Amino acid sequence: MNRGEGRTAREDGEASMGLSRRHFLRATGSGFGSVALGWLLARDGRAGASVPGAAGSPYAARSPMHAPRARRVIHVCALGGVSHVDTFDYKPELERRNGQTTDLKFDTFFAQPGRLMKSPFAFRRHGQTGRWVSELLPHLAQRVDDLAFIHSMKSRSANHTPATFLMNSGYTFNGFPAAGSWVSHALGSENEDLPAFVVLPDPRQMPAGGSINWTSGFLPGTHQGVALRPGARDLIPDLRPGGGIEAGRLEGRRALLGRLNASDMALNGDDPVLATRIRAYEMAGRMQLAVPELGDLARESARTRAMYGLDHPHAATAAFGRNCLLARRLCERGVRFVQVLNGGQFGSPRVNWDGHENIVENHRAQAWVMDQPLAALLSDLRERGLMDETLVVWTTEFGRTPITQGNDGKGRDHHPLAFTIFLAGAGIHAGATHGSSDEIGYAASVDPAEFYDVHATVLHLLGLDHKRLTFRHNGIDRRLTDVHGEVLGKILRDPMGVGADA
Repeated sequence: MNRGEGRTAREDGEASMGLSRRHFLRATGSGFGSVALGWLLARDGRAGASVPGAAGSPYAARSPMHAPRARRVIHVCALGGVSHVDTFDYKPELERRNGQTTDLKFDTFFAQPGRLMKSPFAFRRHGQTGRWVSELLPHLAQRVDDLAFIHSMKSRSANHTPATFLMNSGYTFNGFPAAGSWVSHALGSENEDLPAFVVLPDPRQMPAGGSINWTSGFLPGTHQGVALRPGARDLIPDLRPGGGIEAGRLEGRRALLGRLNASDMALNGDDPVLATRIRAYEMAGRMQLAVPELGDLARESARTRAMYGLDHPHAATAAFGRNCLLARRLCERGVRFVQVLNGGQFGSPRVNWDGHENIVENHRAQAWVMDQPLAALLSDLRERGLMDETLVVWTTEFGRTPITQGNDGKGRDHHPLAFTIFLAGAGIHAGATHGSSDEIGYAASVDPAEFYDVHATVLHLLGLDHKRLTFRHNGIDRRLTDVHGEVLGKILRDPMGVGADA
């Protein structure tokens, strides 16, 4: 066979340039800098016009549907199932009935229903609102006047993985777009050098379900969450370009890559997968310059570093403190949605709030990690004037039973029928309360709420109508809230703005 026989149209196009894509990529070495070469020229208008689909960046900021209260969101996820009756939902009746049996039908996850157990942690009132908070969270107790609590949350699953999916995407099945992806799709980013949706995992362990928790699902891949690595040398892998390529040669290779991409798309059509990959590489190239500065926490004052606990003797507390500080820095730089994970998946030893065996040991350890850094984040946002445009949402996937796990147990099992979350910041009525659980914390008894309602409220504060924010997929107009959801007006600073999108 002659050398020219059997080649594809793509190979002929590449050969006409004297260089194949495979040879080019091999020659450019390793690292994002060697692959993401088109973006500088695209930004300057020298190469971008030659790439089909290059105009109209998917990362560009877009207008909301109505006047927003918030410009960005920090979502803090306390994973494993935080016990509401041991943190924010004080139940005197549970103290009075400690050790008693109950006729309530507990559909416990491990089928080991025990006896009613009072909280082993002392509660007292805090702030001008007189909010009850347990001794587990002394730093957050000082910030309660900034918070709005939802004491009537319910979940549709008592299993960590589907409950975590529900918290993040509104569905108990995997593969649906995360809330951050919907926000990125609807509003874009205010910073062309960083993604609109960034995730800061707990360096100790990944969440139940792993990275599927920040998937873009059926939305364009450019809206998938980008997970950073706060505990690593570099916040993203392969951050530093290799090969020692001179600036002039690197610019020439950027131009060549632009032409190769244009040739590929001209020969094979406007391939959305390739276009998405080009966009991802462009973003990676910009992040090469933006991320090192973002992660340079030495630029922060000694007071700020100490406030977040970066010098804390507990390594996990210092790590969560770094994540919270990075969340603030990302918001300052215009990132729309930042998710901060506190805890990981189930396992042994537990590095989450899954207090089956011993609620005292488990919740003390996890509160030790979370309390100071999260309180510092709230204080820092307030001091810097960022709270008025940043919405902070603290959630857990479900609560824990007011009974023991087993008659002789010291722990509590999963409980989806009642738990507590809180919101703070932009558009939130500080000190407000939505709903309540019953006298022992068994069920959401007044104004029950679900994650559909929380998602609808978050979108509303960002200037988006959750019923109108849809995406056509497989013949269905999908949305974050499925066919559910109401805006929770009781916790809003301006409930008159709810109206038709509730």
